[in-house]
Amino acid sequence: MQKPQTKPRISNFSSGPCAKRPGYDVAQLDVSSLGRSHRSALGKKLLGACCTETARILGLPAGYRVAVVPASDTGAVEMVMWSMLGARGVDMLAWESFGSGWVTDVVKQLKLPNARKLEAGYGEIVDFSQVNFDNDVVFTWNGTTSGVRVPNGDWIPDDRKGLTICDATSAVFAMDMPWEKLDVITYSWQKVLGGEGAHGMLILGPRAVERLESYSPPWPLPKIFRMTSGGKLTEGLFKGETINTPSMLCVADYLDALKWCESVGGVQGTIARSQANLKVLENFVAAQPWVSFLAKTPETRSNTSVCLLLDLPEDKVKALVKLLESEGVAYDIGAYKDAPAGIRIWCGATVETSDLEALVPWLTWGYEQVK
Repeated sequence: MQKPQTKPRISNFSSGPCAKRPGYDVAQLDVSSLGRSHRSALGKKLLGACCTETARILGLPAGYRVAVVPASDTGAVEMVMWSMLGARGVDMLAWESFGSGWVTDVVKQLKLPNARKLEAGYGEIVDFSQVNFDNDVVFTWNGTTSGVRVPNGDWIPDDRKGLTICDATSAVFAMDMPWEKLDVITYSWQKVLGGEGAHGMLILGPRAVERLESYSPPWPLPKIFRMTSGGKLTEGLFKGETINTPSMLCVADYLDALKWCESVGGVQGTIARSQANLKVLENFVAAQPWVSFLAKTPETRSNTSVCLLLDLPEDKVKALVKLLESEGVAYDIGAYKDAPAGIRIWCGATVETSDLEALVPWLTWGYEQVK
């Protein structure tokens, strides 16, 4: 095969931090808050806008609260687990690395005796019929390291007794989320909207707030995990009064990303962009006998972190990844370190479909070079 002549205009296909939005220019950001206190009227206004604009654009139900919290999606998940779990049993669902990490935290760090693990291997998903909704349930909506996603929320009953706690970091803004089925949702700026790292987003439904105000865990809570004071929810946290000092530059970047989301048709627009990107890779895989999806069934196939298996030994997969990076056509597409050897291509909304169309001939060329 001849070497392709056309390269992607933007070759950033990392699964986090992800590609910046099309046309992004840091010089276009409103940086009036830089050098100002996050507690100033301006700082609070902008942080509050992160919360209210997120709720508005996502179309969250009435009574759902949004907060900016420390330490990215990981911090958001951790503060929820350490603050809310232990009131009843918990079902931990895992089918990839990050879900398995939450299992480790609950079993080995919190050491909850009434924790139940439901696990599936890479490319598979758990049997949802086995979930006990008398328990709290912790799960990832989209397995970033396996390319396996929850197909829908039909398996979650409306009359559940426990809370549903959903790590949705690579799903929010890219997949239809059944908000009423989810009591806690977490995500981070650097995924679907291509924002910056270090800040997490926490969305709490009314049932989660009720848990926080009626239950105190038996272990000490670090300051950055505390969401209540005197047994009541700290409402300021959901109005832009952050627990610790945020980066106001990252805040400006996130607000810019939200404006871009609206410019492409809101959440339905960003979902459509991700679906169009996945379609490029689906067509590619269908035409090539040497590549396949790690996700076994189309219904559970991610439209953001797309994981592919190649009929190559691990050393040659790594050689392919290195070759494509050296050609400047694909950066950061190696599979996650704990996942099966393969490649992982981010197909979120900030990636242009035309760049994926330019990439796939290079995948074939690279395969022919290393096999």
